[in-house]
Amino acid sequence: MGQSIPRAGHYIRQPAGYRAFIPAPLPPDPSLAMAGLHELLSSADRALGRLDGSVLTLPNPDLFVFMYVRKEAVLSSQIEGTQSSLQDVLAAEARIFSRERPSDVHEVLNYIEAMRHGLARLGELPVSVRLIREIHEHLMRGVRGGRLAPGELRTSQNWIGPAGCTLNEASFVPPPPEMVPELLSDLERFLHQRDDLPALIRIGLAHAQFETIHPFLDGNGRVGRLLITFLLCSREILHKPVLYLSYYFKRHRQAYYDHLQAVRDSGDWEGWLAFFLRGVTEVSRQATETARRILLMREEHRSAITENMGYAAGNGHRVLETLFERPIVSVKDVEGITGTSYAAANQLVKRMEGLGLLEEITGQARNRRFRYAPYIRLFADDEGGVSREVTDGAPS
Repeated sequence: MGQSIPRAGHYIRQPAGYRAFIPAPLPPDPSLAMAGLHELLSSADRALGRLDGSVLTLPNPDLFVFMYVRKEAVLSSQIEGTQSSLQDVLAAEARIFSRERPSDVHEVLNYIEAMRHGLARLGELPVSVRLIREIHEHLMRGVRGGRLAPGELRTSQNWIGPAGCTLNEASFVPPPPEMVPELLSDLERFLHQRDDLPALIRIGLAHAQFETIHPFLDGNGRVGRLLITFLLCSREILHKPVLYLSYYFKRHRQAYYDHLQAVRDSGDWEGWLAFFLRGVTEVSRQATETARRILLMREEHRSAITENMGYAAGNGHRVLETLFERPIVSVKDVEGITGTSYAAANQLVKRMEGLGLLEEITGQARNRRFRYAPYIRLFADDEGGVSREVTDGAPS
């Protein structure tokens, strides 16, 4: 397989006959050839800086950030085979019952909860094995794969390959379970190592190493992508979790898998890092453009409310601000937001419908729900379900 394999690790034949991969500690040895990465790294750093600045200029950024988080949750989960869309997630959050909604929407909701939990914990806990296990527990609680020890490192062999494949047919077999704790400890030490390695290079290396260790029986891809966000935020490269990098990984899904495998098979860390940095740059620019469009749309809609709603404009503005965080509401919700009567709230909703800000989505006479459709479209235009092609495997 070539002499460069030991750079990333090596395969060892196990007693049962299959070959498992044992990753070498980070950073790579021989060290990275940074000459070919400098320009990509510089572009990614600049793009992330512009994204961070553009989001922080939004009025009350926290109102808008949650939609970025939802988008990352949907796309990261779709990589693993879920069919739920952003619309499905928003409807589930609004408790709108639908027989057509994919049952896997709870996996996406768990991803959102795992993201929120992890970001909250960063104030008191560094990115660590302990935090990773907590995140996994939140991610897998009560969903497909939830029976496979949420929050617990695996104690049996897993593998990666086409759905239904056996261990001997797998395209990749991670290290044996008894090696996982030590390998994760090595990874944790690398995360906090003090040296001159650029932060984005460290994050890219860490993601690939985590996916190679594959420490859980299920959910490794999603936890590994969450790890990228936590590292960006913990190092204050981003002050808000607004990089939906899974958009890039999903769009180039086969290349994503191929680059990770090339690290294992030929020690091609540089190829993986170039792919990773291009993704950071591309998605940062897209997310920055989304922030610009949010700001323009908000001003347009505020002006429409001011110019067309007269004495009700104040309540209209209050509802509008709430919609950025919670873009599906009922008349009862609007009643609570404005502190008015139900009749007044209902009239306010009708006027906002007339302005094209709200759109009724249940088709019912009672328990109606209204979505802030223009805002949702900013995030939902480029998504879609995918079929499950690569899975985590485990002996039954």
